[in-house]
Amino acid sequence: QVQVVDSGGGLVQAGESLRLSCTASGLRFDASSMGWFRQAPGKEREGVSYINSDGRVTIYADSVKGRFTISRDNAKKTLYLQMNSLKPDDTAMYYCAVKTGSGTWNDQNLYDYWGQGTQVTVSS
Repeated sequence: QVQVVDSGGGLVQAGESLRLSCTASGLRFDASSMGWFRQAPGKEREGVSYINSDGRVTIYADSVKGRFTISRDNAKKTLYLQMNSLKPDDTAMYYCAVKTGSGTWNDQNLYDYWGQGTQVTVSS
């Protein structure tokens, strides 16, 4: 049984940083591409970042490029999202997910296993 657990959210002020973590069990973590998504109140869920199985390929949404860094530690079966220079617009529920299908990195239909979400709130 695959289990994905994300954590690390919280309440911060604009300009501060947070690091989200995501662990996945019940699958070959080191063979799995992963992604981070977020959903703000009243908005659709959107892709934030993607990383391939060995960590050599990373992709970012334009809105977070230069501020967020995705990484992974396959030995620890853990995915990270380092978020710097946070803005109020980054306020959302953040989810990590396992990409099981081939195609566009932010196509949510290609992700089968999702974490429960971790709330990030950025105050101005």
